[in-house]
Amino acid sequence: MAKLNIVQAVNLALLQEMERNPDVIILGEDVGKNGGVFRATEGLQQKFGEERVVDTPLSESGIVGVAIGMAVYGLVPVVEVQFMGFIYAAMEQLISHAARIRIRSRGRFSCPLVVRTPYGGGIHAPEHHSESTEALFVHIPGLKVVVPSTPAETKGLLTSAIRDPDPVIFLEPARIYRAIKEEVPEEDYTIPLGKARVVQEGEHITLISWGAMLRPTLQAAEMAREKGVESEVIDLRTLYPLDRDTLIQSVKKTKRAVVVHEAPKSAGLGAEIVALVNEHALMYLEAPVGRVTGFDTPIPLPRLEDFYLPNAKRILKAIRKVMRY
Repeated sequence: MAKLNIVQAVNLALLQEMERNPDVIILGEDVGKNGGVFRATEGLQQKFGEERVVDTPLSESGIVGVAIGMAVYGLVPVVEVQFMGFIYAAMEQLISHAARIRIRSRGRFSCPLVVRTPYGGGIHAPEHHSESTEALFVHIPGLKVVVPSTPAETKGLLTSAIRDPDPVIFLEPARIYRAIKEEVPEEDYTIPLGKARVVQEGEHITLISWGAMLRPTLQAAEMAREKGVESEVIDLRTLYPLDRDTLIQSVKKTKRAVVVHEAPKSAGLGAEIVALVNEHALMYLEAPVGRVTGFDTPIPLPRLEDFYLPNAKRILKAIRKVMRY
């Protein structure tokens, strides 16, 4: 097995799916000749040609709209939006069309579309380049939302997303694009959508996170272990549909929980998770569920970015507060 980072895992998944299925097509700004803004599609146009790896005009609404038409026709388009902050121009297409085609046609048509986009802070980028607004998409029935946290997870989840008959928003954590290298199987494999991963087991508290926040969550769990607190860490993988069973089962076991995400706190996915725990495991809780999040502001420019993003110390503080309750 080769040791790959997340960018390389994306590239390998795309390569193998394009080889396996001639209907898989890549569209996006600079995805062909330049290999994408993060070089995730590097070399694919040279291998598959300009008709399957298409450099598009600078119009996210146009790119996604054309891709929806392709998907309904029977192709499998994979769109790259350069940064999550650029996807808002395509919201009309995603919400009003991609998400509704199956119900609008009463099941006659599906929309096997994947929209890949890097998300989140930590790369010291300008405005609109570090958004973490996954809750917007989770709120839309008909869209699936997937966030990998490691290279091996990336390859398996992206493969599943491309093979899924419904539209998938595939959020790639830019902060750790090249920060992690691990062995990634070269053979074909998938990771099912809608199934969370228990990264480590513990008995005292459940820590729930996804994407780039998994690393500081694990760091906080290690710091808490030094104080005798054994944390169960869950990587959601798929934000919608959410794996409720794994979450509730874990919280019933540990009786305490903290949710970590870098998106703003108000109406973030953490609030939905807290509501689910209250609905299904309230009588098991020994403390209110904690939340460690970004702040209710746009993500700041680089000088304040580290202050905005959750880190291991903030997560550890929340663990201590919940444990002391």
